[in-house]
Amino acid sequence: MWNANLYKNNFAFVFQYGNSLVEWLQPQPGEKILDLGCGTGELTATLAKSGAQVTGLDSSASMIATARNNFPGMEFIEASAASFSLPVQYNAIFSNAALHWMLDKEQVAARMYQHLQPGGRLVLEMGAQGNVASLLQALEKAMQQHGYSYKPFWYFPSLGEYTSLLEKYGFRIHQAHCFDRATELANPDNGIIEWFEMFGDHFFENIPPEHRTSILQQAQESLRPTHFRDGKWYADYVRLRVAAVKN
Repeated sequence: MWNANLYKNNFAFVFQYGNSLVEWLQPQPGEKILDLGCGTGELTATLAKSGAQVTGLDSSASMIATARNNFPGMEFIEASAASFSLPVQYNAIFSNAALHWMLDKEQVAARMYQHLQPGGRLVLEMGAQGNVASLLQALEKAMQQHGYSYKPFWYFPSLGEYTSLLEKYGFRIHQAHCFDRATELANPDNGIIEWFEMFGDHFFENIPPEHRTSILQQAQESLRPTHFRDGKWYADYVRLRVAAVKN
C-alpha cells in the first residue's frame, strides 16, 4: 500500500522532474487533459495552471485521497489505467513515472488510445530498460543470501519496445528519448532502504520484518561504494520520454 505522505515529503523528485515533461505537452487553455497515474496531484495542478480542464486518475486510494485534500477544487478519479472507462475523449493524456507500474501494458495502451480525440496527444515519462538495475541486483543478492527469492515487478521497456507497442495500438510517435538520470535521494542515512520501503514494498510481502530489515541493510551497504557520494545516496534512474499522437 502506498505511503502518500512519505512519497510527497521524501520523494518529491518524482513530480519535480516531471515539470520539464509539462513543456513537452504544452497544455493550452480550455483543453481537456487526463493525468494518468497522477499520484498526489502536484503535476495535475501544474497542468491546470495553463487554463486546461485537467482530471487526475490513479489506482491508489491513498494517493487520490491526498490529491483531493491538497487540491480540493480539482477532479480526481480512483481507477485502474487498464480498465477505466470515462465518457470523455481528451485533447491530451499526460503520464509521469506511472506506466512502469502497469504490467498489463497492452490494455493500458488501448485505454489511452480510446480516451483520446483523433489527433490527440500522448506525452509520457516512465522507467526504461536498466532503470534502478544496480539497486535491484543488490536486493536480489541480499534476498538470496537470506533464503528468499526475488521476483521482478516493474515493466521497464527499451525505447524500441515501447514505441512499437504504441504504434501497434494506433499512435504515431513524434519524439522519443531515453536517458540516464542519477537521482539524489532525500535521506542521507538510509536513502536506499527508504527507496525500497517506498517503491518496493511488494518484494517483502511474505518476509518477516526482522529478515526484511537485515536484507535492506545488506543491500544498502553493498551499494555504498558506488551510490553514496558527498554524503548523499543516489539511485541509477534510466528514463524514457515519448510524445505521440492518435492517428
